[in-house]
Amino acid sequence: MSEFTLSKDADGVATIIWDVPGKTMNVMSFDGLAQLDACIDDALADEAVKGIVITSGKEGSFAGGMDLNLLAVMKEQAGDDPAKGLFEGTMKMHALLRKIERAGMDKKTNKGGKPIAAALPGTAAGIGLELPLATHRIFVSENPKAKYGLPEILVGIFPGAGGTTRLARKLGAMGASPLLLEGKMLDAKKAKGAGMVDEVVADPVAAAREWVLNAKDADIVKPWDAKGGKIPGGAPYSPAGFPTFVGAAAMVHGKTQGAFPAAKALLSAVYEGLLVDFDTALKIEARWFTSVLMNPSSGAMIRSLFLNKEALEKGAVRPKDVADQRVKKLGVLGAGMMGAGITLVSAQAGMEVVLIDRDQAAADKGKAYTEAYLDKGMKRGKVTQEKKDAMLGRITATPDLEQLKDCDLIIEAVFEDPAVKADMTKKVEAIIPADCIFASNTSTLPITDLAKASVRPDQFIGIHFFSPVEKMLLVEIIKGKETGDRAVAKALDYVRQIRKTPIVVNDARFFYCNRCIIPYGNEATRMITEGVAPVLIDNAARQLGFPVGPVQLGDETSIDLGVRIMKATKAAMGNAYPASEADDLIVWMEEEGRLGRKSKAGYFDYDEKGKRTGYWQGIHDKYPLADEQPDLIEVQERLMFAQVLEAVRALEEGVVEDIREADVGAILAWGFAPWSGGPLSWLDIIGAPYAAERCDQLTAKFGDRFACPPLLREMAEKGQTFYGRFNPDAKSAA
Repeated sequence: MSEFTLSKDADGVATIIWDVPGKTMNVMSFDGLAQLDACIDDALADEAVKGIVITSGKEGSFAGGMDLNLLAVMKEQAGDDPAKGLFEGTMKMHALLRKIERAGMDKKTNKGGKPIAAALPGTAAGIGLELPLATHRIFVSENPKAKYGLPEILVGIFPGAGGTTRLARKLGAMGASPLLLEGKMLDAKKAKGAGMVDEVVADPVAAAREWVLNAKDADIVKPWDAKGGKIPGGAPYSPAGFPTFVGAAAMVHGKTQGAFPAAKALLSAVYEGLLVDFDTALKIEARWFTSVLMNPSSGAMIRSLFLNKEALEKGAVRPKDVADQRVKKLGVLGAGMMGAGITLVSAQAGMEVVLIDRDQAAADKGKAYTEAYLDKGMKRGKVTQEKKDAMLGRITATPDLEQLKDCDLIIEAVFEDPAVKADMTKKVEAIIPADCIFASNTSTLPITDLAKASVRPDQFIGIHFFSPVEKMLLVEIIKGKETGDRAVAKALDYVRQIRKTPIVVNDARFFYCNRCIIPYGNEATRMITEGVAPVLIDNAARQLGFPVGPVQLGDETSIDLGVRIMKATKAAMGNAYPASEADDLIVWMEEEGRLGRKSKAGYFDYDEKGKRTGYWQGIHDKYPLADEQPDLIEVQERLMFAQVLEAVRALEEGVVEDIREADVGAILAWGFAPWSGGPLSWLDIIGAPYAAERCDQLTAKFGDRFACPPLLREMAEKGQTFYGRFNPDAKSAA
């Protein structure tokens, strides 16, 4: 079936419609490129055609980007030289878009070409915007939901179908850099203001038709093809342009700490491209694009942040034989910060929500969280009074448990005390329907133990949110020993309704995410007790690509929370608990009243407004700085291995059943080095043999917490990779 179709009317306008069968949004495939090429050739060769309009057959959108299988086809066609295949395939895309841009005009005179306009009914991302950028005029609809941009940098690559070169020449380095380096998607008005699109109209197709019928030769010559064309803001070597690149380089390094190869490659492509003619610039872009695609970081990021994330959101691990379980009415127990956040995102998704707390004032306070959120939206013009009234109208704040009698999902978010949770479970189960699913939003307490208070443990499950609920993208679903498939399906369908990414794990202390992140913080704390400078620890983590260092993270999450988790774990494990100097440090910090940001005193000092003013030097009175600081790489490997070994053990023990969830969960939950694709992807990048060797060295120097898990040792001996051995899409093990 055709993805691109061509029609011609009596006025001489050829319309090319992009409509990929079976897809809700267009994506560019290998076949699609060939079809578009044929349509363009046909229209340019027909003397009766005066102009061309390229649009979409999808209501409300133009295109969502590239089918990543296209990259695989490029590699396969080159056989033993995948880089050659990627480069040549990329250059073929450039040739096609350049053909559209030149539109048959004479090389010397720039005359005789046919005007080509893009009419976008809605969202255009990636190559879905790079194609319009090659046309002579971009018309977009007034669709308020539509977004436009080049978000490739967010999945570890950069716009490689001419978008980098064209945007840099169209807007100048200063104007293009934020759009390229941040990957922001803009609404129609902002996209026009930024210069990405040309016109915002009620009927893009009609406006585009009118324009192509009236366009003159000069209207279709791009500035970079015109004689004497200049680069906005100046070329890199000009007095005006040079400071831009100095600033851009500083901005890239400041934000990425050198950990993300795509950002550096993008900036190089822009800088080098602006030094030469346009066609040479496209070749430079293609070379840097190929370089990034050949970097293992790129493949890992694409796999985790695009393919795997999308698969999990579409139900890759959902029980197949369970009917739709979408939530209609939700009960939330506890109107504190977590309960209020859960209420907000659920009402936002269109559900009725009953928010319960001990008295009306406490319940109302929880509902007020949603009202305050909506008020902020109204100030920014993103929320109307009607939307605010409708959302608040869906929330019933009350201390009356009887209001839960017709709910189909309950999420308990009361105090982290097993006795309190058990009491609430029994009270609520006496009221709710027999088929209602009961979920606990606990971050550490085993679900199997909590389910003992339930008369229907097969309908009891864990739904672990991260704070703040409305901002965090991940939800961790925990199966107890008796949790049934319907409960799992219910939790997954609910998470899909609130538009977050789910992972499903089996019950164990700390589940998966906290199991990995707690050792990360503990290792940092151990290093402080050894005399390692906190600034070295945090910067080591940031240079690995973590959004914040573990010392700062301790202040953000609060030190007393760490003490509570430590004491609860110690009580549960008894003599098996691995006590360390890290425990002594956080207990001492709590006794000193230094609880972190919330108390304006922790590992950092703070001013009256709660802004960090620097690391607290008083900590060195108890834990003096070592005269000789450790090597940066050693600090980084201690921080990394503390986390990734727990991920391996979680897989080994069956806590994690799908490696996609281990990687996606780590990136979305605590920002694990996104460039690596996640902990298991990172181990694949460095190789199991090297990882096992480093485990032995770290164990010898720092202790058994770095002991190589048997699974990793076995994989090292066999030369296996995690995505070779455990990839759910693989037909056989590597």
